Amino acid sequence: MTEYVTAADGTRIAFDREGSGPPVILVDGAMQFRGFDPATVEMGRLLAGHGFTVVHHDRRGRGESPADAPITLAQTIDDLRALIDELTEGADDAVALFGNSSGGSIALAAAASGLPISRLVLWEVPLDDEGGTEGSEFLAGLRSRVAAGDGDATIEYFMKDMPPEWLAGSKASPGWPIMTAMGPSLEPDSESLAWTQSAPRAELWAGITQPTLVLVGEETLDIMGPAADSIVASLPNARKGTLPAADHRWEPRSMALAIAEFLVG
Repeated sequence: MTEYVTAADGTRIAFDREGSGPPVILVDGAMQFRGFDPATVEMGRLLAGHGFTVVHHDRRGRGESPADAPITLAQTIDDLRALIDELTEGADDAVALFGNSSGGSIALAAAASGLPISRLVLWEVPLDDEGGTEGSEFLAGLRSRVAAGDGDATIEYFMKDMPPEWLAGSKASPGWPIMTAMGPSLEPDSESLAWTQSAPRAELWAGITQPTLVLVGEETLDIMGPAADSIVASLPNARKGTLPAADHRWEPRSMALAIAEFLVG
């Protein structure tokens, strides 16, 4: 059954809660929400079966969490704060975060902001080179397309550096109108990725001392391995792991087991 929390600005965030045990919040990446991402829904169910309370929410501007543009990274972190408040009872309580793709950079930003987070699991966060300007330039381009209200152009722009067959497949699928409608919600993804280039990462993430697992697939895009290595090198308590996965996709059972083993350990 769908539940709701209210963020600081009054926006209502929809979520599902499953299982019993230490809490884990799933932070979706681009174009993902509960009604549009069966793999993550299934993974959350399996993870709950390992003895965790798993919360899967519709990020602001997606699914059953409608919101007007602009949608910012700060608002997205406030939404996570509201979810954490819902899940915890005392000052010493904390939750784990699983950040999927650009949801991983949002999870890093949430941890850096001081939210009570116990552990982080990050899957293939698509970081550009440390100290570069690609992220800020991309964010400016995305914002201009969102402001123009052109959903097709927004998603085409967001996917321009991905394998071209991904965009072609998306445009040919019945899900394309759903994707174009969630264009404004991609700003926090892009803003968080730009933030990772805004200062030396060891400085930017110095306060993220939580144990962190940085996962990549055995077959992956060229950007993902160096990005994972950069995260591990820049965090004081992180290690890298590999899953039998390809093309930025994972199998729900393998991912649930990898997360569970790390959180228990």
